Amino acid sequence: MKPPRFDYLAPRTLDETLAHLHDHGDQAKILAGGQSLIPMLNFRLAHPGVVVDVNRLTELAYVRQHDGGVAVGALTRQHAVERSELIRARVPVVAEACRFIGHAPIRHRGTFGGNLAHADPASELPAVMVALEAEMAVASRAGSRAVPAGQFFTGPLTTALRPGEMLTEIRIPAPPSRTGGAFVEMARRAGDFALVGVAALITFDGAGKCERVRIALCGVGPTPIRARAAEDALTGQAPTATALAAAADRAAAATSPPSDVHGSAEFRKKLARHFARQAIAAAVERSGGR
Repeated sequence: MKPPRFDYLAPRTLDETLAHLHDHGDQAKILAGGQSLIPMLNFRLAHPGVVVDVNRLTELAYVRQHDGGVAVGALTRQHAVERSELIRARVPVVAEACRFIGHAPIRHRGTFGGNLAHADPASELPAVMVALEAEMAVASRAGSRAVPAGQFFTGPLTTALRPGEMLTEIRIPAPPSRTGGAFVEMARRAGDFALVGVAALITFDGAGKCERVRIALCGVGPTPIRARAAEDALTGQAPTATALAAAADRAAAATSPPSDVHGSAEFRKKLARHFARQAIAAAVERSGGR
């Protein structure tokens, strides 16, 4: 199919980009990697009046240290994040999740910020950012603001971004010491959208008990789901098989998966329970907590 008609703008600076977004409001759509937008245009699922191509904004392509953690420019290619030594050293769960995004050519073109701004409920990175309690830096002609990842995703393909705003940077805090992290998912084939994905981070105290627990799931609700009841069930507990199973049960109970041609809601809940248990166990193992 052919895309609908639209005007095309290719700014070279962030200020120029924000001016275009301000002028065109909700008629403007940002083109970054294009791995999601182009198919949506071709299938006429998106009808922007103006497409603003931001690929010339090299100032927003970086991975660097930030306040003990990592800051990732919104236009950094997913492949660069996956291969970043800084990411692997400070937040390795991000690199692990990146490997599940499509195929290598997709990751070479797709951008880190574009993936998050697209807000696909089955996408890996939104769930990982929620689990890591990352912060989204957003800019507009009126100024800038920071949005916690847990408040950024508001519905399927919907975020807290307002007309005229652009995601510019993702700030990821480094987990505390004695923390293990893992991301696992189930897809019909490698590179397909996840039927369910789970990000887990477990921090242990000196006595070998779970001091801090963060669990988020994708593919089983309209947004990434933070499994707070599962976190509470595991916090303060030794990582026994019983404790891990109870946390996985609560993680599955927090989901509201759809039924579709790929599986029923009941089937997805069973997957959520299984893979939550797997992700939690892997995070425990990597932390050295037992």
